[in-house]
Amino acid sequence: MDGENRVIKNGSLYAVGQQIIAIGDNLPYETADAVIDARNKIVYPGLINTHHHLYQTLTRNIPLAQDCSLFDWLLTLYEIWRHLEPEDIYLSAMVGLGELLKSGCTTSSDHFYCFPSGISTELIDEEIRAAAELGIRFYPTRGSMSLGRSNGGLPPDEVCQSEDDILRDTRRVIEQFHDPSRFSMLRIGVAPCSPFSVTRHLLKESADLARSYGVRMHTHLAETMDEEQYCLEKVGMRPLAYMEETGWTGDDVWFAHGIWFNDAEIKRLGACGCGVAHCPSSNMKLSSGTIPVRKLLQAGVKVGLGVDGSASNDASNMLWDVRMAYLLHKQLNGDSLTANETLSLATRGSARVLGWEDAIGSLEAGKAADLFMLDAAQLGFAGALFDDAALPVTVGAYQADMTIVGGRVVVENGRLAGADEERIAFRAQLAADRMAATAAKRTKLDYRAYRPANL
Repeated sequence: MDGENRVIKNGSLYAVGQQIIAIGDNLPYETADAVIDARNKIVYPGLINTHHHLYQTLTRNIPLAQDCSLFDWLLTLYEIWRHLEPEDIYLSAMVGLGELLKSGCTTSSDHFYCFPSGISTELIDEEIRAAAELGIRFYPTRGSMSLGRSNGGLPPDEVCQSEDDILRDTRRVIEQFHDPSRFSMLRIGVAPCSPFSVTRHLLKESADLARSYGVRMHTHLAETMDEEQYCLEKVGMRPLAYMEETGWTGDDVWFAHGIWFNDAEIKRLGACGCGVAHCPSSNMKLSSGTIPVRKLLQAGVKVGLGVDGSASNDASNMLWDVRMAYLLHKQLNGDSLTANETLSLATRGSARVLGWEDAIGSLEAGKAADLFMLDAAQLGFAGALFDDAALPVTVGAYQADMTIVGGRVVVENGRLAGADEERIAFRAQLAADRMAATAAKRTKLDYRAYRPANL
């Protein structure tokens, strides 16, 4: 996925520390501290996830939340999320980030914005701990909700924070964790949740704070028509105009979803350098609509791929979403993507969205040794080994055979290296059961029961 879209047959890659020193065929390097035999393997640049909500991993496949539009889905799950505890955040991140690594993802952002009343405000620290243990390159964004239901917002007051607390902890997280170096394993962003869950004042203050530290900015925008109607009714303008008015456009900003931008707005996005995280599976699951990806790309908008929260996707699998993006746009006349373009969204495109294209997104000398391998000898690829670059997009793959981040093997033979997957899964399910049971006692609702939409 370099500038020439090279495909190297029977080649080698040599890395020292995190950095690729050489890549090609007939490399002169004959000895190394570690040698990986990649016979029958196809090597790809690591996939990059530009939007996620890891804490939602514990509320996947909730029957009561199936077949809902976004606002109804949120209202249902807020009742469970208000019972999150610090250990839940750690476990959900271990599960979600582990799934991502196993699906070839080497860098992931996260948008964490749910801070229930009465527990620690240092919750983003728990997912940072999980990322360090697993060895993934991590870009968490300190999210926030300040506009509770009592003041005209969507979320319950119990999962909102005061704006002073939000800004104070955002400063703490940036100062304690943000590493802007080229091969950083941890960068921090600022991310108020959405136009319907924060105030105008918090949007402006958050933008000022982010730019004072030189960190990037992220939020949801133009995801549904409900959001558009909310903005028109509450602030008298369309979502993008509201963002422009509060300082939320520029080449340091990326939005999640971007489905309902009109043509004039798309031109403005391209002109100011904004990025968009395309989340195909989530958008299909919630019937939110389909992003006009070809128009965005033609206008110069930076577009990357995201899996979105596990509760609206029910998985954290980048290989899955690469194929979903490819198939979704095939059905739209004039908006389809080639397999190469789709893979580029999840690699070079996502790197541009995160402002990290100097180090990740392609396999080139001087860039990070972030990559994954697929076993070409597996049964599911038989009869399909004609275009290696297109293989995970057109044929599809669910799991990587090996994933390497910064020169470190973190997935081997399809299993997380150095992590007990079964123990993590067991502990995470116990936490999920506890949260659902606690919510059921409070609301008198059976979250395991199916409810048709709009009833």
